[in-house]
Amino acid sequence: MQSYWMHMSEQHATLELRKLPQPEPGPQQVLVRLHAASLNRGEFIAGHGLHGKPGSAKAVGMEGAGEVVKLGAGVSHLKLGDRVMGRCPGAFSEYALMDVREVMAMPANLSWEEAASVPLTFLVVYDMLVLQGRLAADEWLLINGVSSGVGVAALQTAKALGAKVIGTSGSADKLARLQPLGLDVGLCTRAADFHDAVMQASGGKGVNLVVNTVGGSVFAEGLRCLAFQGRHATVGYVDGVLKAEIDLETLHAKRLTLFGVSNKQRTPEQRAQAVPGFVADMLPALAAGRIQPLVDRVFPFDQLAAAKACMEASQHLGKIVLAMPGRR
Repeated sequence: MQSYWMHMSEQHATLELRKLPQPEPGPQQVLVRLHAASLNRGEFIAGHGLHGKPGSAKAVGMEGAGEVVKLGAGVSHLKLGDRVMGRCPGAFSEYALMDVREVMAMPANLSWEEAASVPLTFLVVYDMLVLQGRLAADEWLLINGVSSGVGVAALQTAKALGAKVIGTSGSADKLARLQPLGLDVGLCTRAADFHDAVMQASGGKGVNLVVNTVGGSVFAEGLRCLAFQGRHATVGYVDGVLKAEIDLETLHAKRLTLFGVSNKQRTPEQRAQAVPGFVADMLPALAAGRIQPLVDRVFPFDQLAAAKACMEASQHLGKIVLAMPGRR
């Protein structure tokens, strides 16, 4: 089979396409013939767990969709030919292994590309908005970097929950294209200058939850925008700014909650814990079309480098997806 790996050198990381033996599923695993896999910016950013020591290499890709072609020992609730989606290491490959705890049945209304955009991205959003963020109907959500894959998924999920959404982006065109998805207020900015507009939109109360996909450059401004007992989720730092000031008086007086969203140090058991809740709470909305994964561009399997460049240039709105060779 063919599989993409990232090779680390002293100066930079390079993509490499390798031919490898088809993997064998172990106990409680399934082998999936992938038809599509989506890109996530975090897997290409130093510090997110991809880049290792010089001379090392790692299979890339973290989520995909395809057909079950082989069952490991102890797997009884799946059968050959099942159309599934899930998080899996090395998803930029013709075949990948999935932990059965991570496997989700693919809703019939989704395309392969749309299904490949769900497992990691929407589970991260479910963690941020539901499990940790406790976002309720009629509450206000602020998304810094709303046009990213996670940002768009957070917008869609928040609207399904009945919340009101403010989003920031450096592109007025992208903000306009997100209005049909329910964006209540779009602020065209990449700077930390959105406090006054957020307070005006929220009637002076501030927002209940901030989703920060940008990083340290907007962290302090996000905290300023929070209402009493507000929550702040950090899910990325594409700006490369890893340090930010915290106003302890505001943190204390407003009883704020700050949390991070990452699977980097979680065990497989911890990563899988949210899947049943996601299947029960959010999969029906996907199956009914109330949430429609937004796929911006689809690249052929042999054009991963071009897909990566497109993502790094921030040319996309929503998800960038890799289509596997020979898929049906």
